Amino acid sequence: MLFREIMEMLGTSAFAISGALAAMRQRLDVFGVLVITFATAVGGGTIRDMLIGNTPVAWLKDQQTITVIFGSYLLTLIFRRYLRHFNRTLAVFDAVGLGFATIVGLQRGIEAGLSPAVCVTLGMVTGCFGGVVRDVLLNEIPLVFRKDIYASASMLGGLLYFLFAAWDMFRPLAATLSMLAIIGIRLVVMRYGWEFPGVKTPED
Repeated sequence: MLFREIMEMLGTSAFAISGALAAMRQRLDVFGVLVITFATAVGGGTIRDMLIGNTPVAWLKDQQTITVIFGSYLLTLIFRRYLRHFNRTLAVFDAVGLGFATIVGLQRGIEAGLSPAVCVTLGMVTGCFGGVVRDVLLNEIPLVFRKDIYASASMLGGLLYFLFAAWDMFRPLAATLSMLAIIGIRLVVMRYGWEFPGVKTPED
């Protein structure tokens, strides 16, 4: 449990920072940045908890989550001058958040007694939908709906987790390897510009 709690806090912090960076890139005021930071950090987890009937949702019952989000927000504001390459820094923190949140969401599904396929989907929802909320609030097409290899990286990491579990691997090690695989895929994809082909209409 301690290992998962650490992963959850790290994922929450990474997504909070990515939300703050995205908001600052759009030149929002300090309150706007805080709103986007919070929505990005808890968006995926909130949808996950509602889907599995875990209400009140996790962040409403845990003061530590609020503290982590607000602390990440303040640190991002304080050190914003050192974050010269906003797009690159945002992408890295978003990848880290995706990796941590996916595995945490998947494990929540396992604890709820759900099937492996549903757990993988639940992990993907947890990892991706905080970014969806962020992008919608910022009036952008969500990253997960574009050609980027994003949701598929999350689902692949979830499948790896169950593959490692089938090998009777130590659970924290399986979670760590799966998480690193998701982060690694995202970073490699961004480095080389790999993407899925877009769907065009016949008129195009």
